[in-house]
Amino acid sequence: MKIEEYLTKQGIAFEKHEHPPAYTAQEVAAEEHVSGNLMAKSVVVQAGESFAMCVLPASYKLDMAKVGKALKAKKVRLADEQELAKLFPDSEVGAEPPFGNLYDLPTLVDEHLTTDKKIVCQAGSHRQAIKLDFAAYQKLVKPKIADIAVHL
Repeated sequence: MKIEEYLTKQGIAFEKHEHPPAYTAQEVAAEEHVSGNLMAKSVVVQAGESFAMCVLPASYKLDMAKVGKALKAKKVRLADEQELAKLFPDSEVGAEPPFGNLYDLPTLVDEHLTTDKKIVCQAGSHRQAIKLDFAAYQKLVKPKIADIAVHL
């Protein structure tokens, strides 16, 4: 699996967990027995002519006006399932890992996700999750930290 291989090659410590199929970030958080604040969900948007990955806690939702401001784009919309399938050929649609750098996507991380030492994320499958240090994630992905989400 691409993410596990990548983390191993980079020397990053992580825990891999198998769980029953879960299709939303909040469901994954429940299966993993973690707060939705620790669960990093990936949401891909099209901003102007290009795509970008937004990573936010499962207990939050994107604020498209804030995303547009952070990406300096007048028009922002969610990517559809066909676009996701093309952008992430090695992942199940809806289980995209938050490593935009591996898919040539600029990555924004909501500032609320930076407050905890660990994050949990999907690993490209609706049945697998990875737990790792946020600092290690930040070092690898080099995301732009911004206020892009609001609490549900």
